[in-house]
Amino acid sequence: MKAIILAAGYATRLYPLTKDRPKPLLRIGGKAIIEYLLEKFNAMPEMDVVYVVTNEKFATIFRQWADGVNSAAGFHFTVEIVNDGTTSNETRLGAIADIQFVIEQKDVEDDLLVAAGDNIFQSDFIDLQRFFREKKSTVIVAQELHDPERLTQRGVVKFDETNRVIDFQEKPQRPPSNFVCPALYLHPAAHVALYKAYLSQKNNRDAPGHFIKWLYREIDVYAFVMDKPAIDIGTLEVYEQVNGEFSEL
Repeated sequence: MKAIILAAGYATRLYPLTKDRPKPLLRIGGKAIIEYLLEKFNAMPEMDVVYVVTNEKFATIFRQWADGVNSAAGFHFTVEIVNDGTTSNETRLGAIADIQFVIEQKDVEDDLLVAAGDNIFQSDFIDLQRFFREKKSTVIVAQELHDPERLTQRGVVKFDETNRVIDFQEKPQRPPSNFVCPALYLHPAAHVALYKAYLSQKNNRDAPGHFIKWLYREIDVYAFVMDKPAIDIGTLEVYEQVNGEFSEL
């Protein structure tokens, strides 16, 4: 299994913290945000390579960080940095295009996990991987949210009694359920080529939720409901709040 961590954004909403440092490398509770994700991957024995896709501006910083992670021998997989070559928020490829960029550059043909580099997932990935093996199809994660306003700002999923996705909407005015989807997807190897098919149809290249909205109509997609919510470090206020809470633990 391979993983792609999305880290090619410029996080302008967190300026000045992210002016010269990528958001996934900001420290919370004594370690980089992205390292919480790597710790979850460590519970997945099939994971052998984690690709972190970034941009030209932050590639050197990420490579220095990755050298330290790989030399520390704390994980059973290796971390590789992939530079998409962009230099500004205006010229960025977009998250979905970045995924396909890595797939092509690294010739990814294995099962694939895709995750945003600025989320802290608190649920155990062992149960997630077991669910993935049972369903033998693409799996996304979901968590309950009962804030009507925030529901209209997120990707919202509806699923049936077997957890098969039957509706997915990105930032809906009328949410179809109370389940939102952080960016964490597991694909069997046979589904990896669908990123190329999606982009070939000139669909939205950025927010990953647009891909899921298209994908569930093409194949069976299942939702794994997490027992603990993921934390999205989306604003300076959230970063400061979460950093304070984790520092007290």
